[in-house]
Amino acid sequence: MSLENTNGSLETTFQNTIAVVQFGHPASNSFPRELLNKLTTEINDLSRNENVSVIILKSEGTKAFCSGASFDELLQVENEEQGVEFFSGFAHLLNAMRNCNKLIIGRVQGKAVGGGVGIISACDYVFATPECDIKLSELAIGIGPFVIEPAVSRKIGKTAMTEMTLAAHLWKSAEWAFQKGLYSVLSTSENLEADVTDFAQKLSSYNPEALKEMKKVIWEGTEQWESLLFERAAITGKLVLSDFTKSALLQFKK
Repeated sequence: MSLENTNGSLETTFQNTIAVVQFGHPASNSFPRELLNKLTTEINDLSRNENVSVIILKSEGTKAFCSGASFDELLQVENEEQGVEFFSGFAHLLNAMRNCNKLIIGRVQGKAVGGGVGIISACDYVFATPECDIKLSELAIGIGPFVIEPAVSRKIGKTAMTEMTLAAHLWKSAEWAFQKGLYSVLSTSENLEADVTDFAQKLSSYNPEALKEMKKVIWEGTEQWESLLFERAAITGKLVLSDFTKSALLQFKK
């Protein structure tokens, strides 16, 4: 499928049994709610597609991988219900990635912030380059990484997640992310595409039933996310209405 409009782009191509899903947005590949919903639907559809064994998730361009939630849409939130609905978008996406029958390979070519780090954390295996620094900047704008925290903590541990969250103004290097386990492989920018493709082809040559069962094993113990992530969305939905957050968002936009 392919979606292109002012709310971003989403395109899926197929290489035999490998589905390559690419998202994009002019604002550093950020996610307005419509694009979040489209990606969630696409992941769910591919999970049911018996002709697909592996998914590669990537973003367009050569700069930022993903800058998280759309600041423009956050500024438009007028009440708690709208806030909860917006952040539930990330909850739905993370649960779709967790529940997907297919193993998801992340291809990260640039920096990631906030929700972008959460999406990387929900991938099963991730290739990145030395330029792919990460940051959880949510506290700096008056909210917190509440929805994505379970995914991030599961991947790098609660201590490293806390370090990132409290130092909301600091970037963590790609090497740090690799050492903590967020990135599985660090490739050069020149080799990234070939390395991802080669790995995906090898993975797709394995028994699809074994891959499906392995996916279940990888995500054991996360069943509570079905409710937990939405409870977390409710926390953020309240905080985003604060004067602190509105003012901080306006400053960030400037």
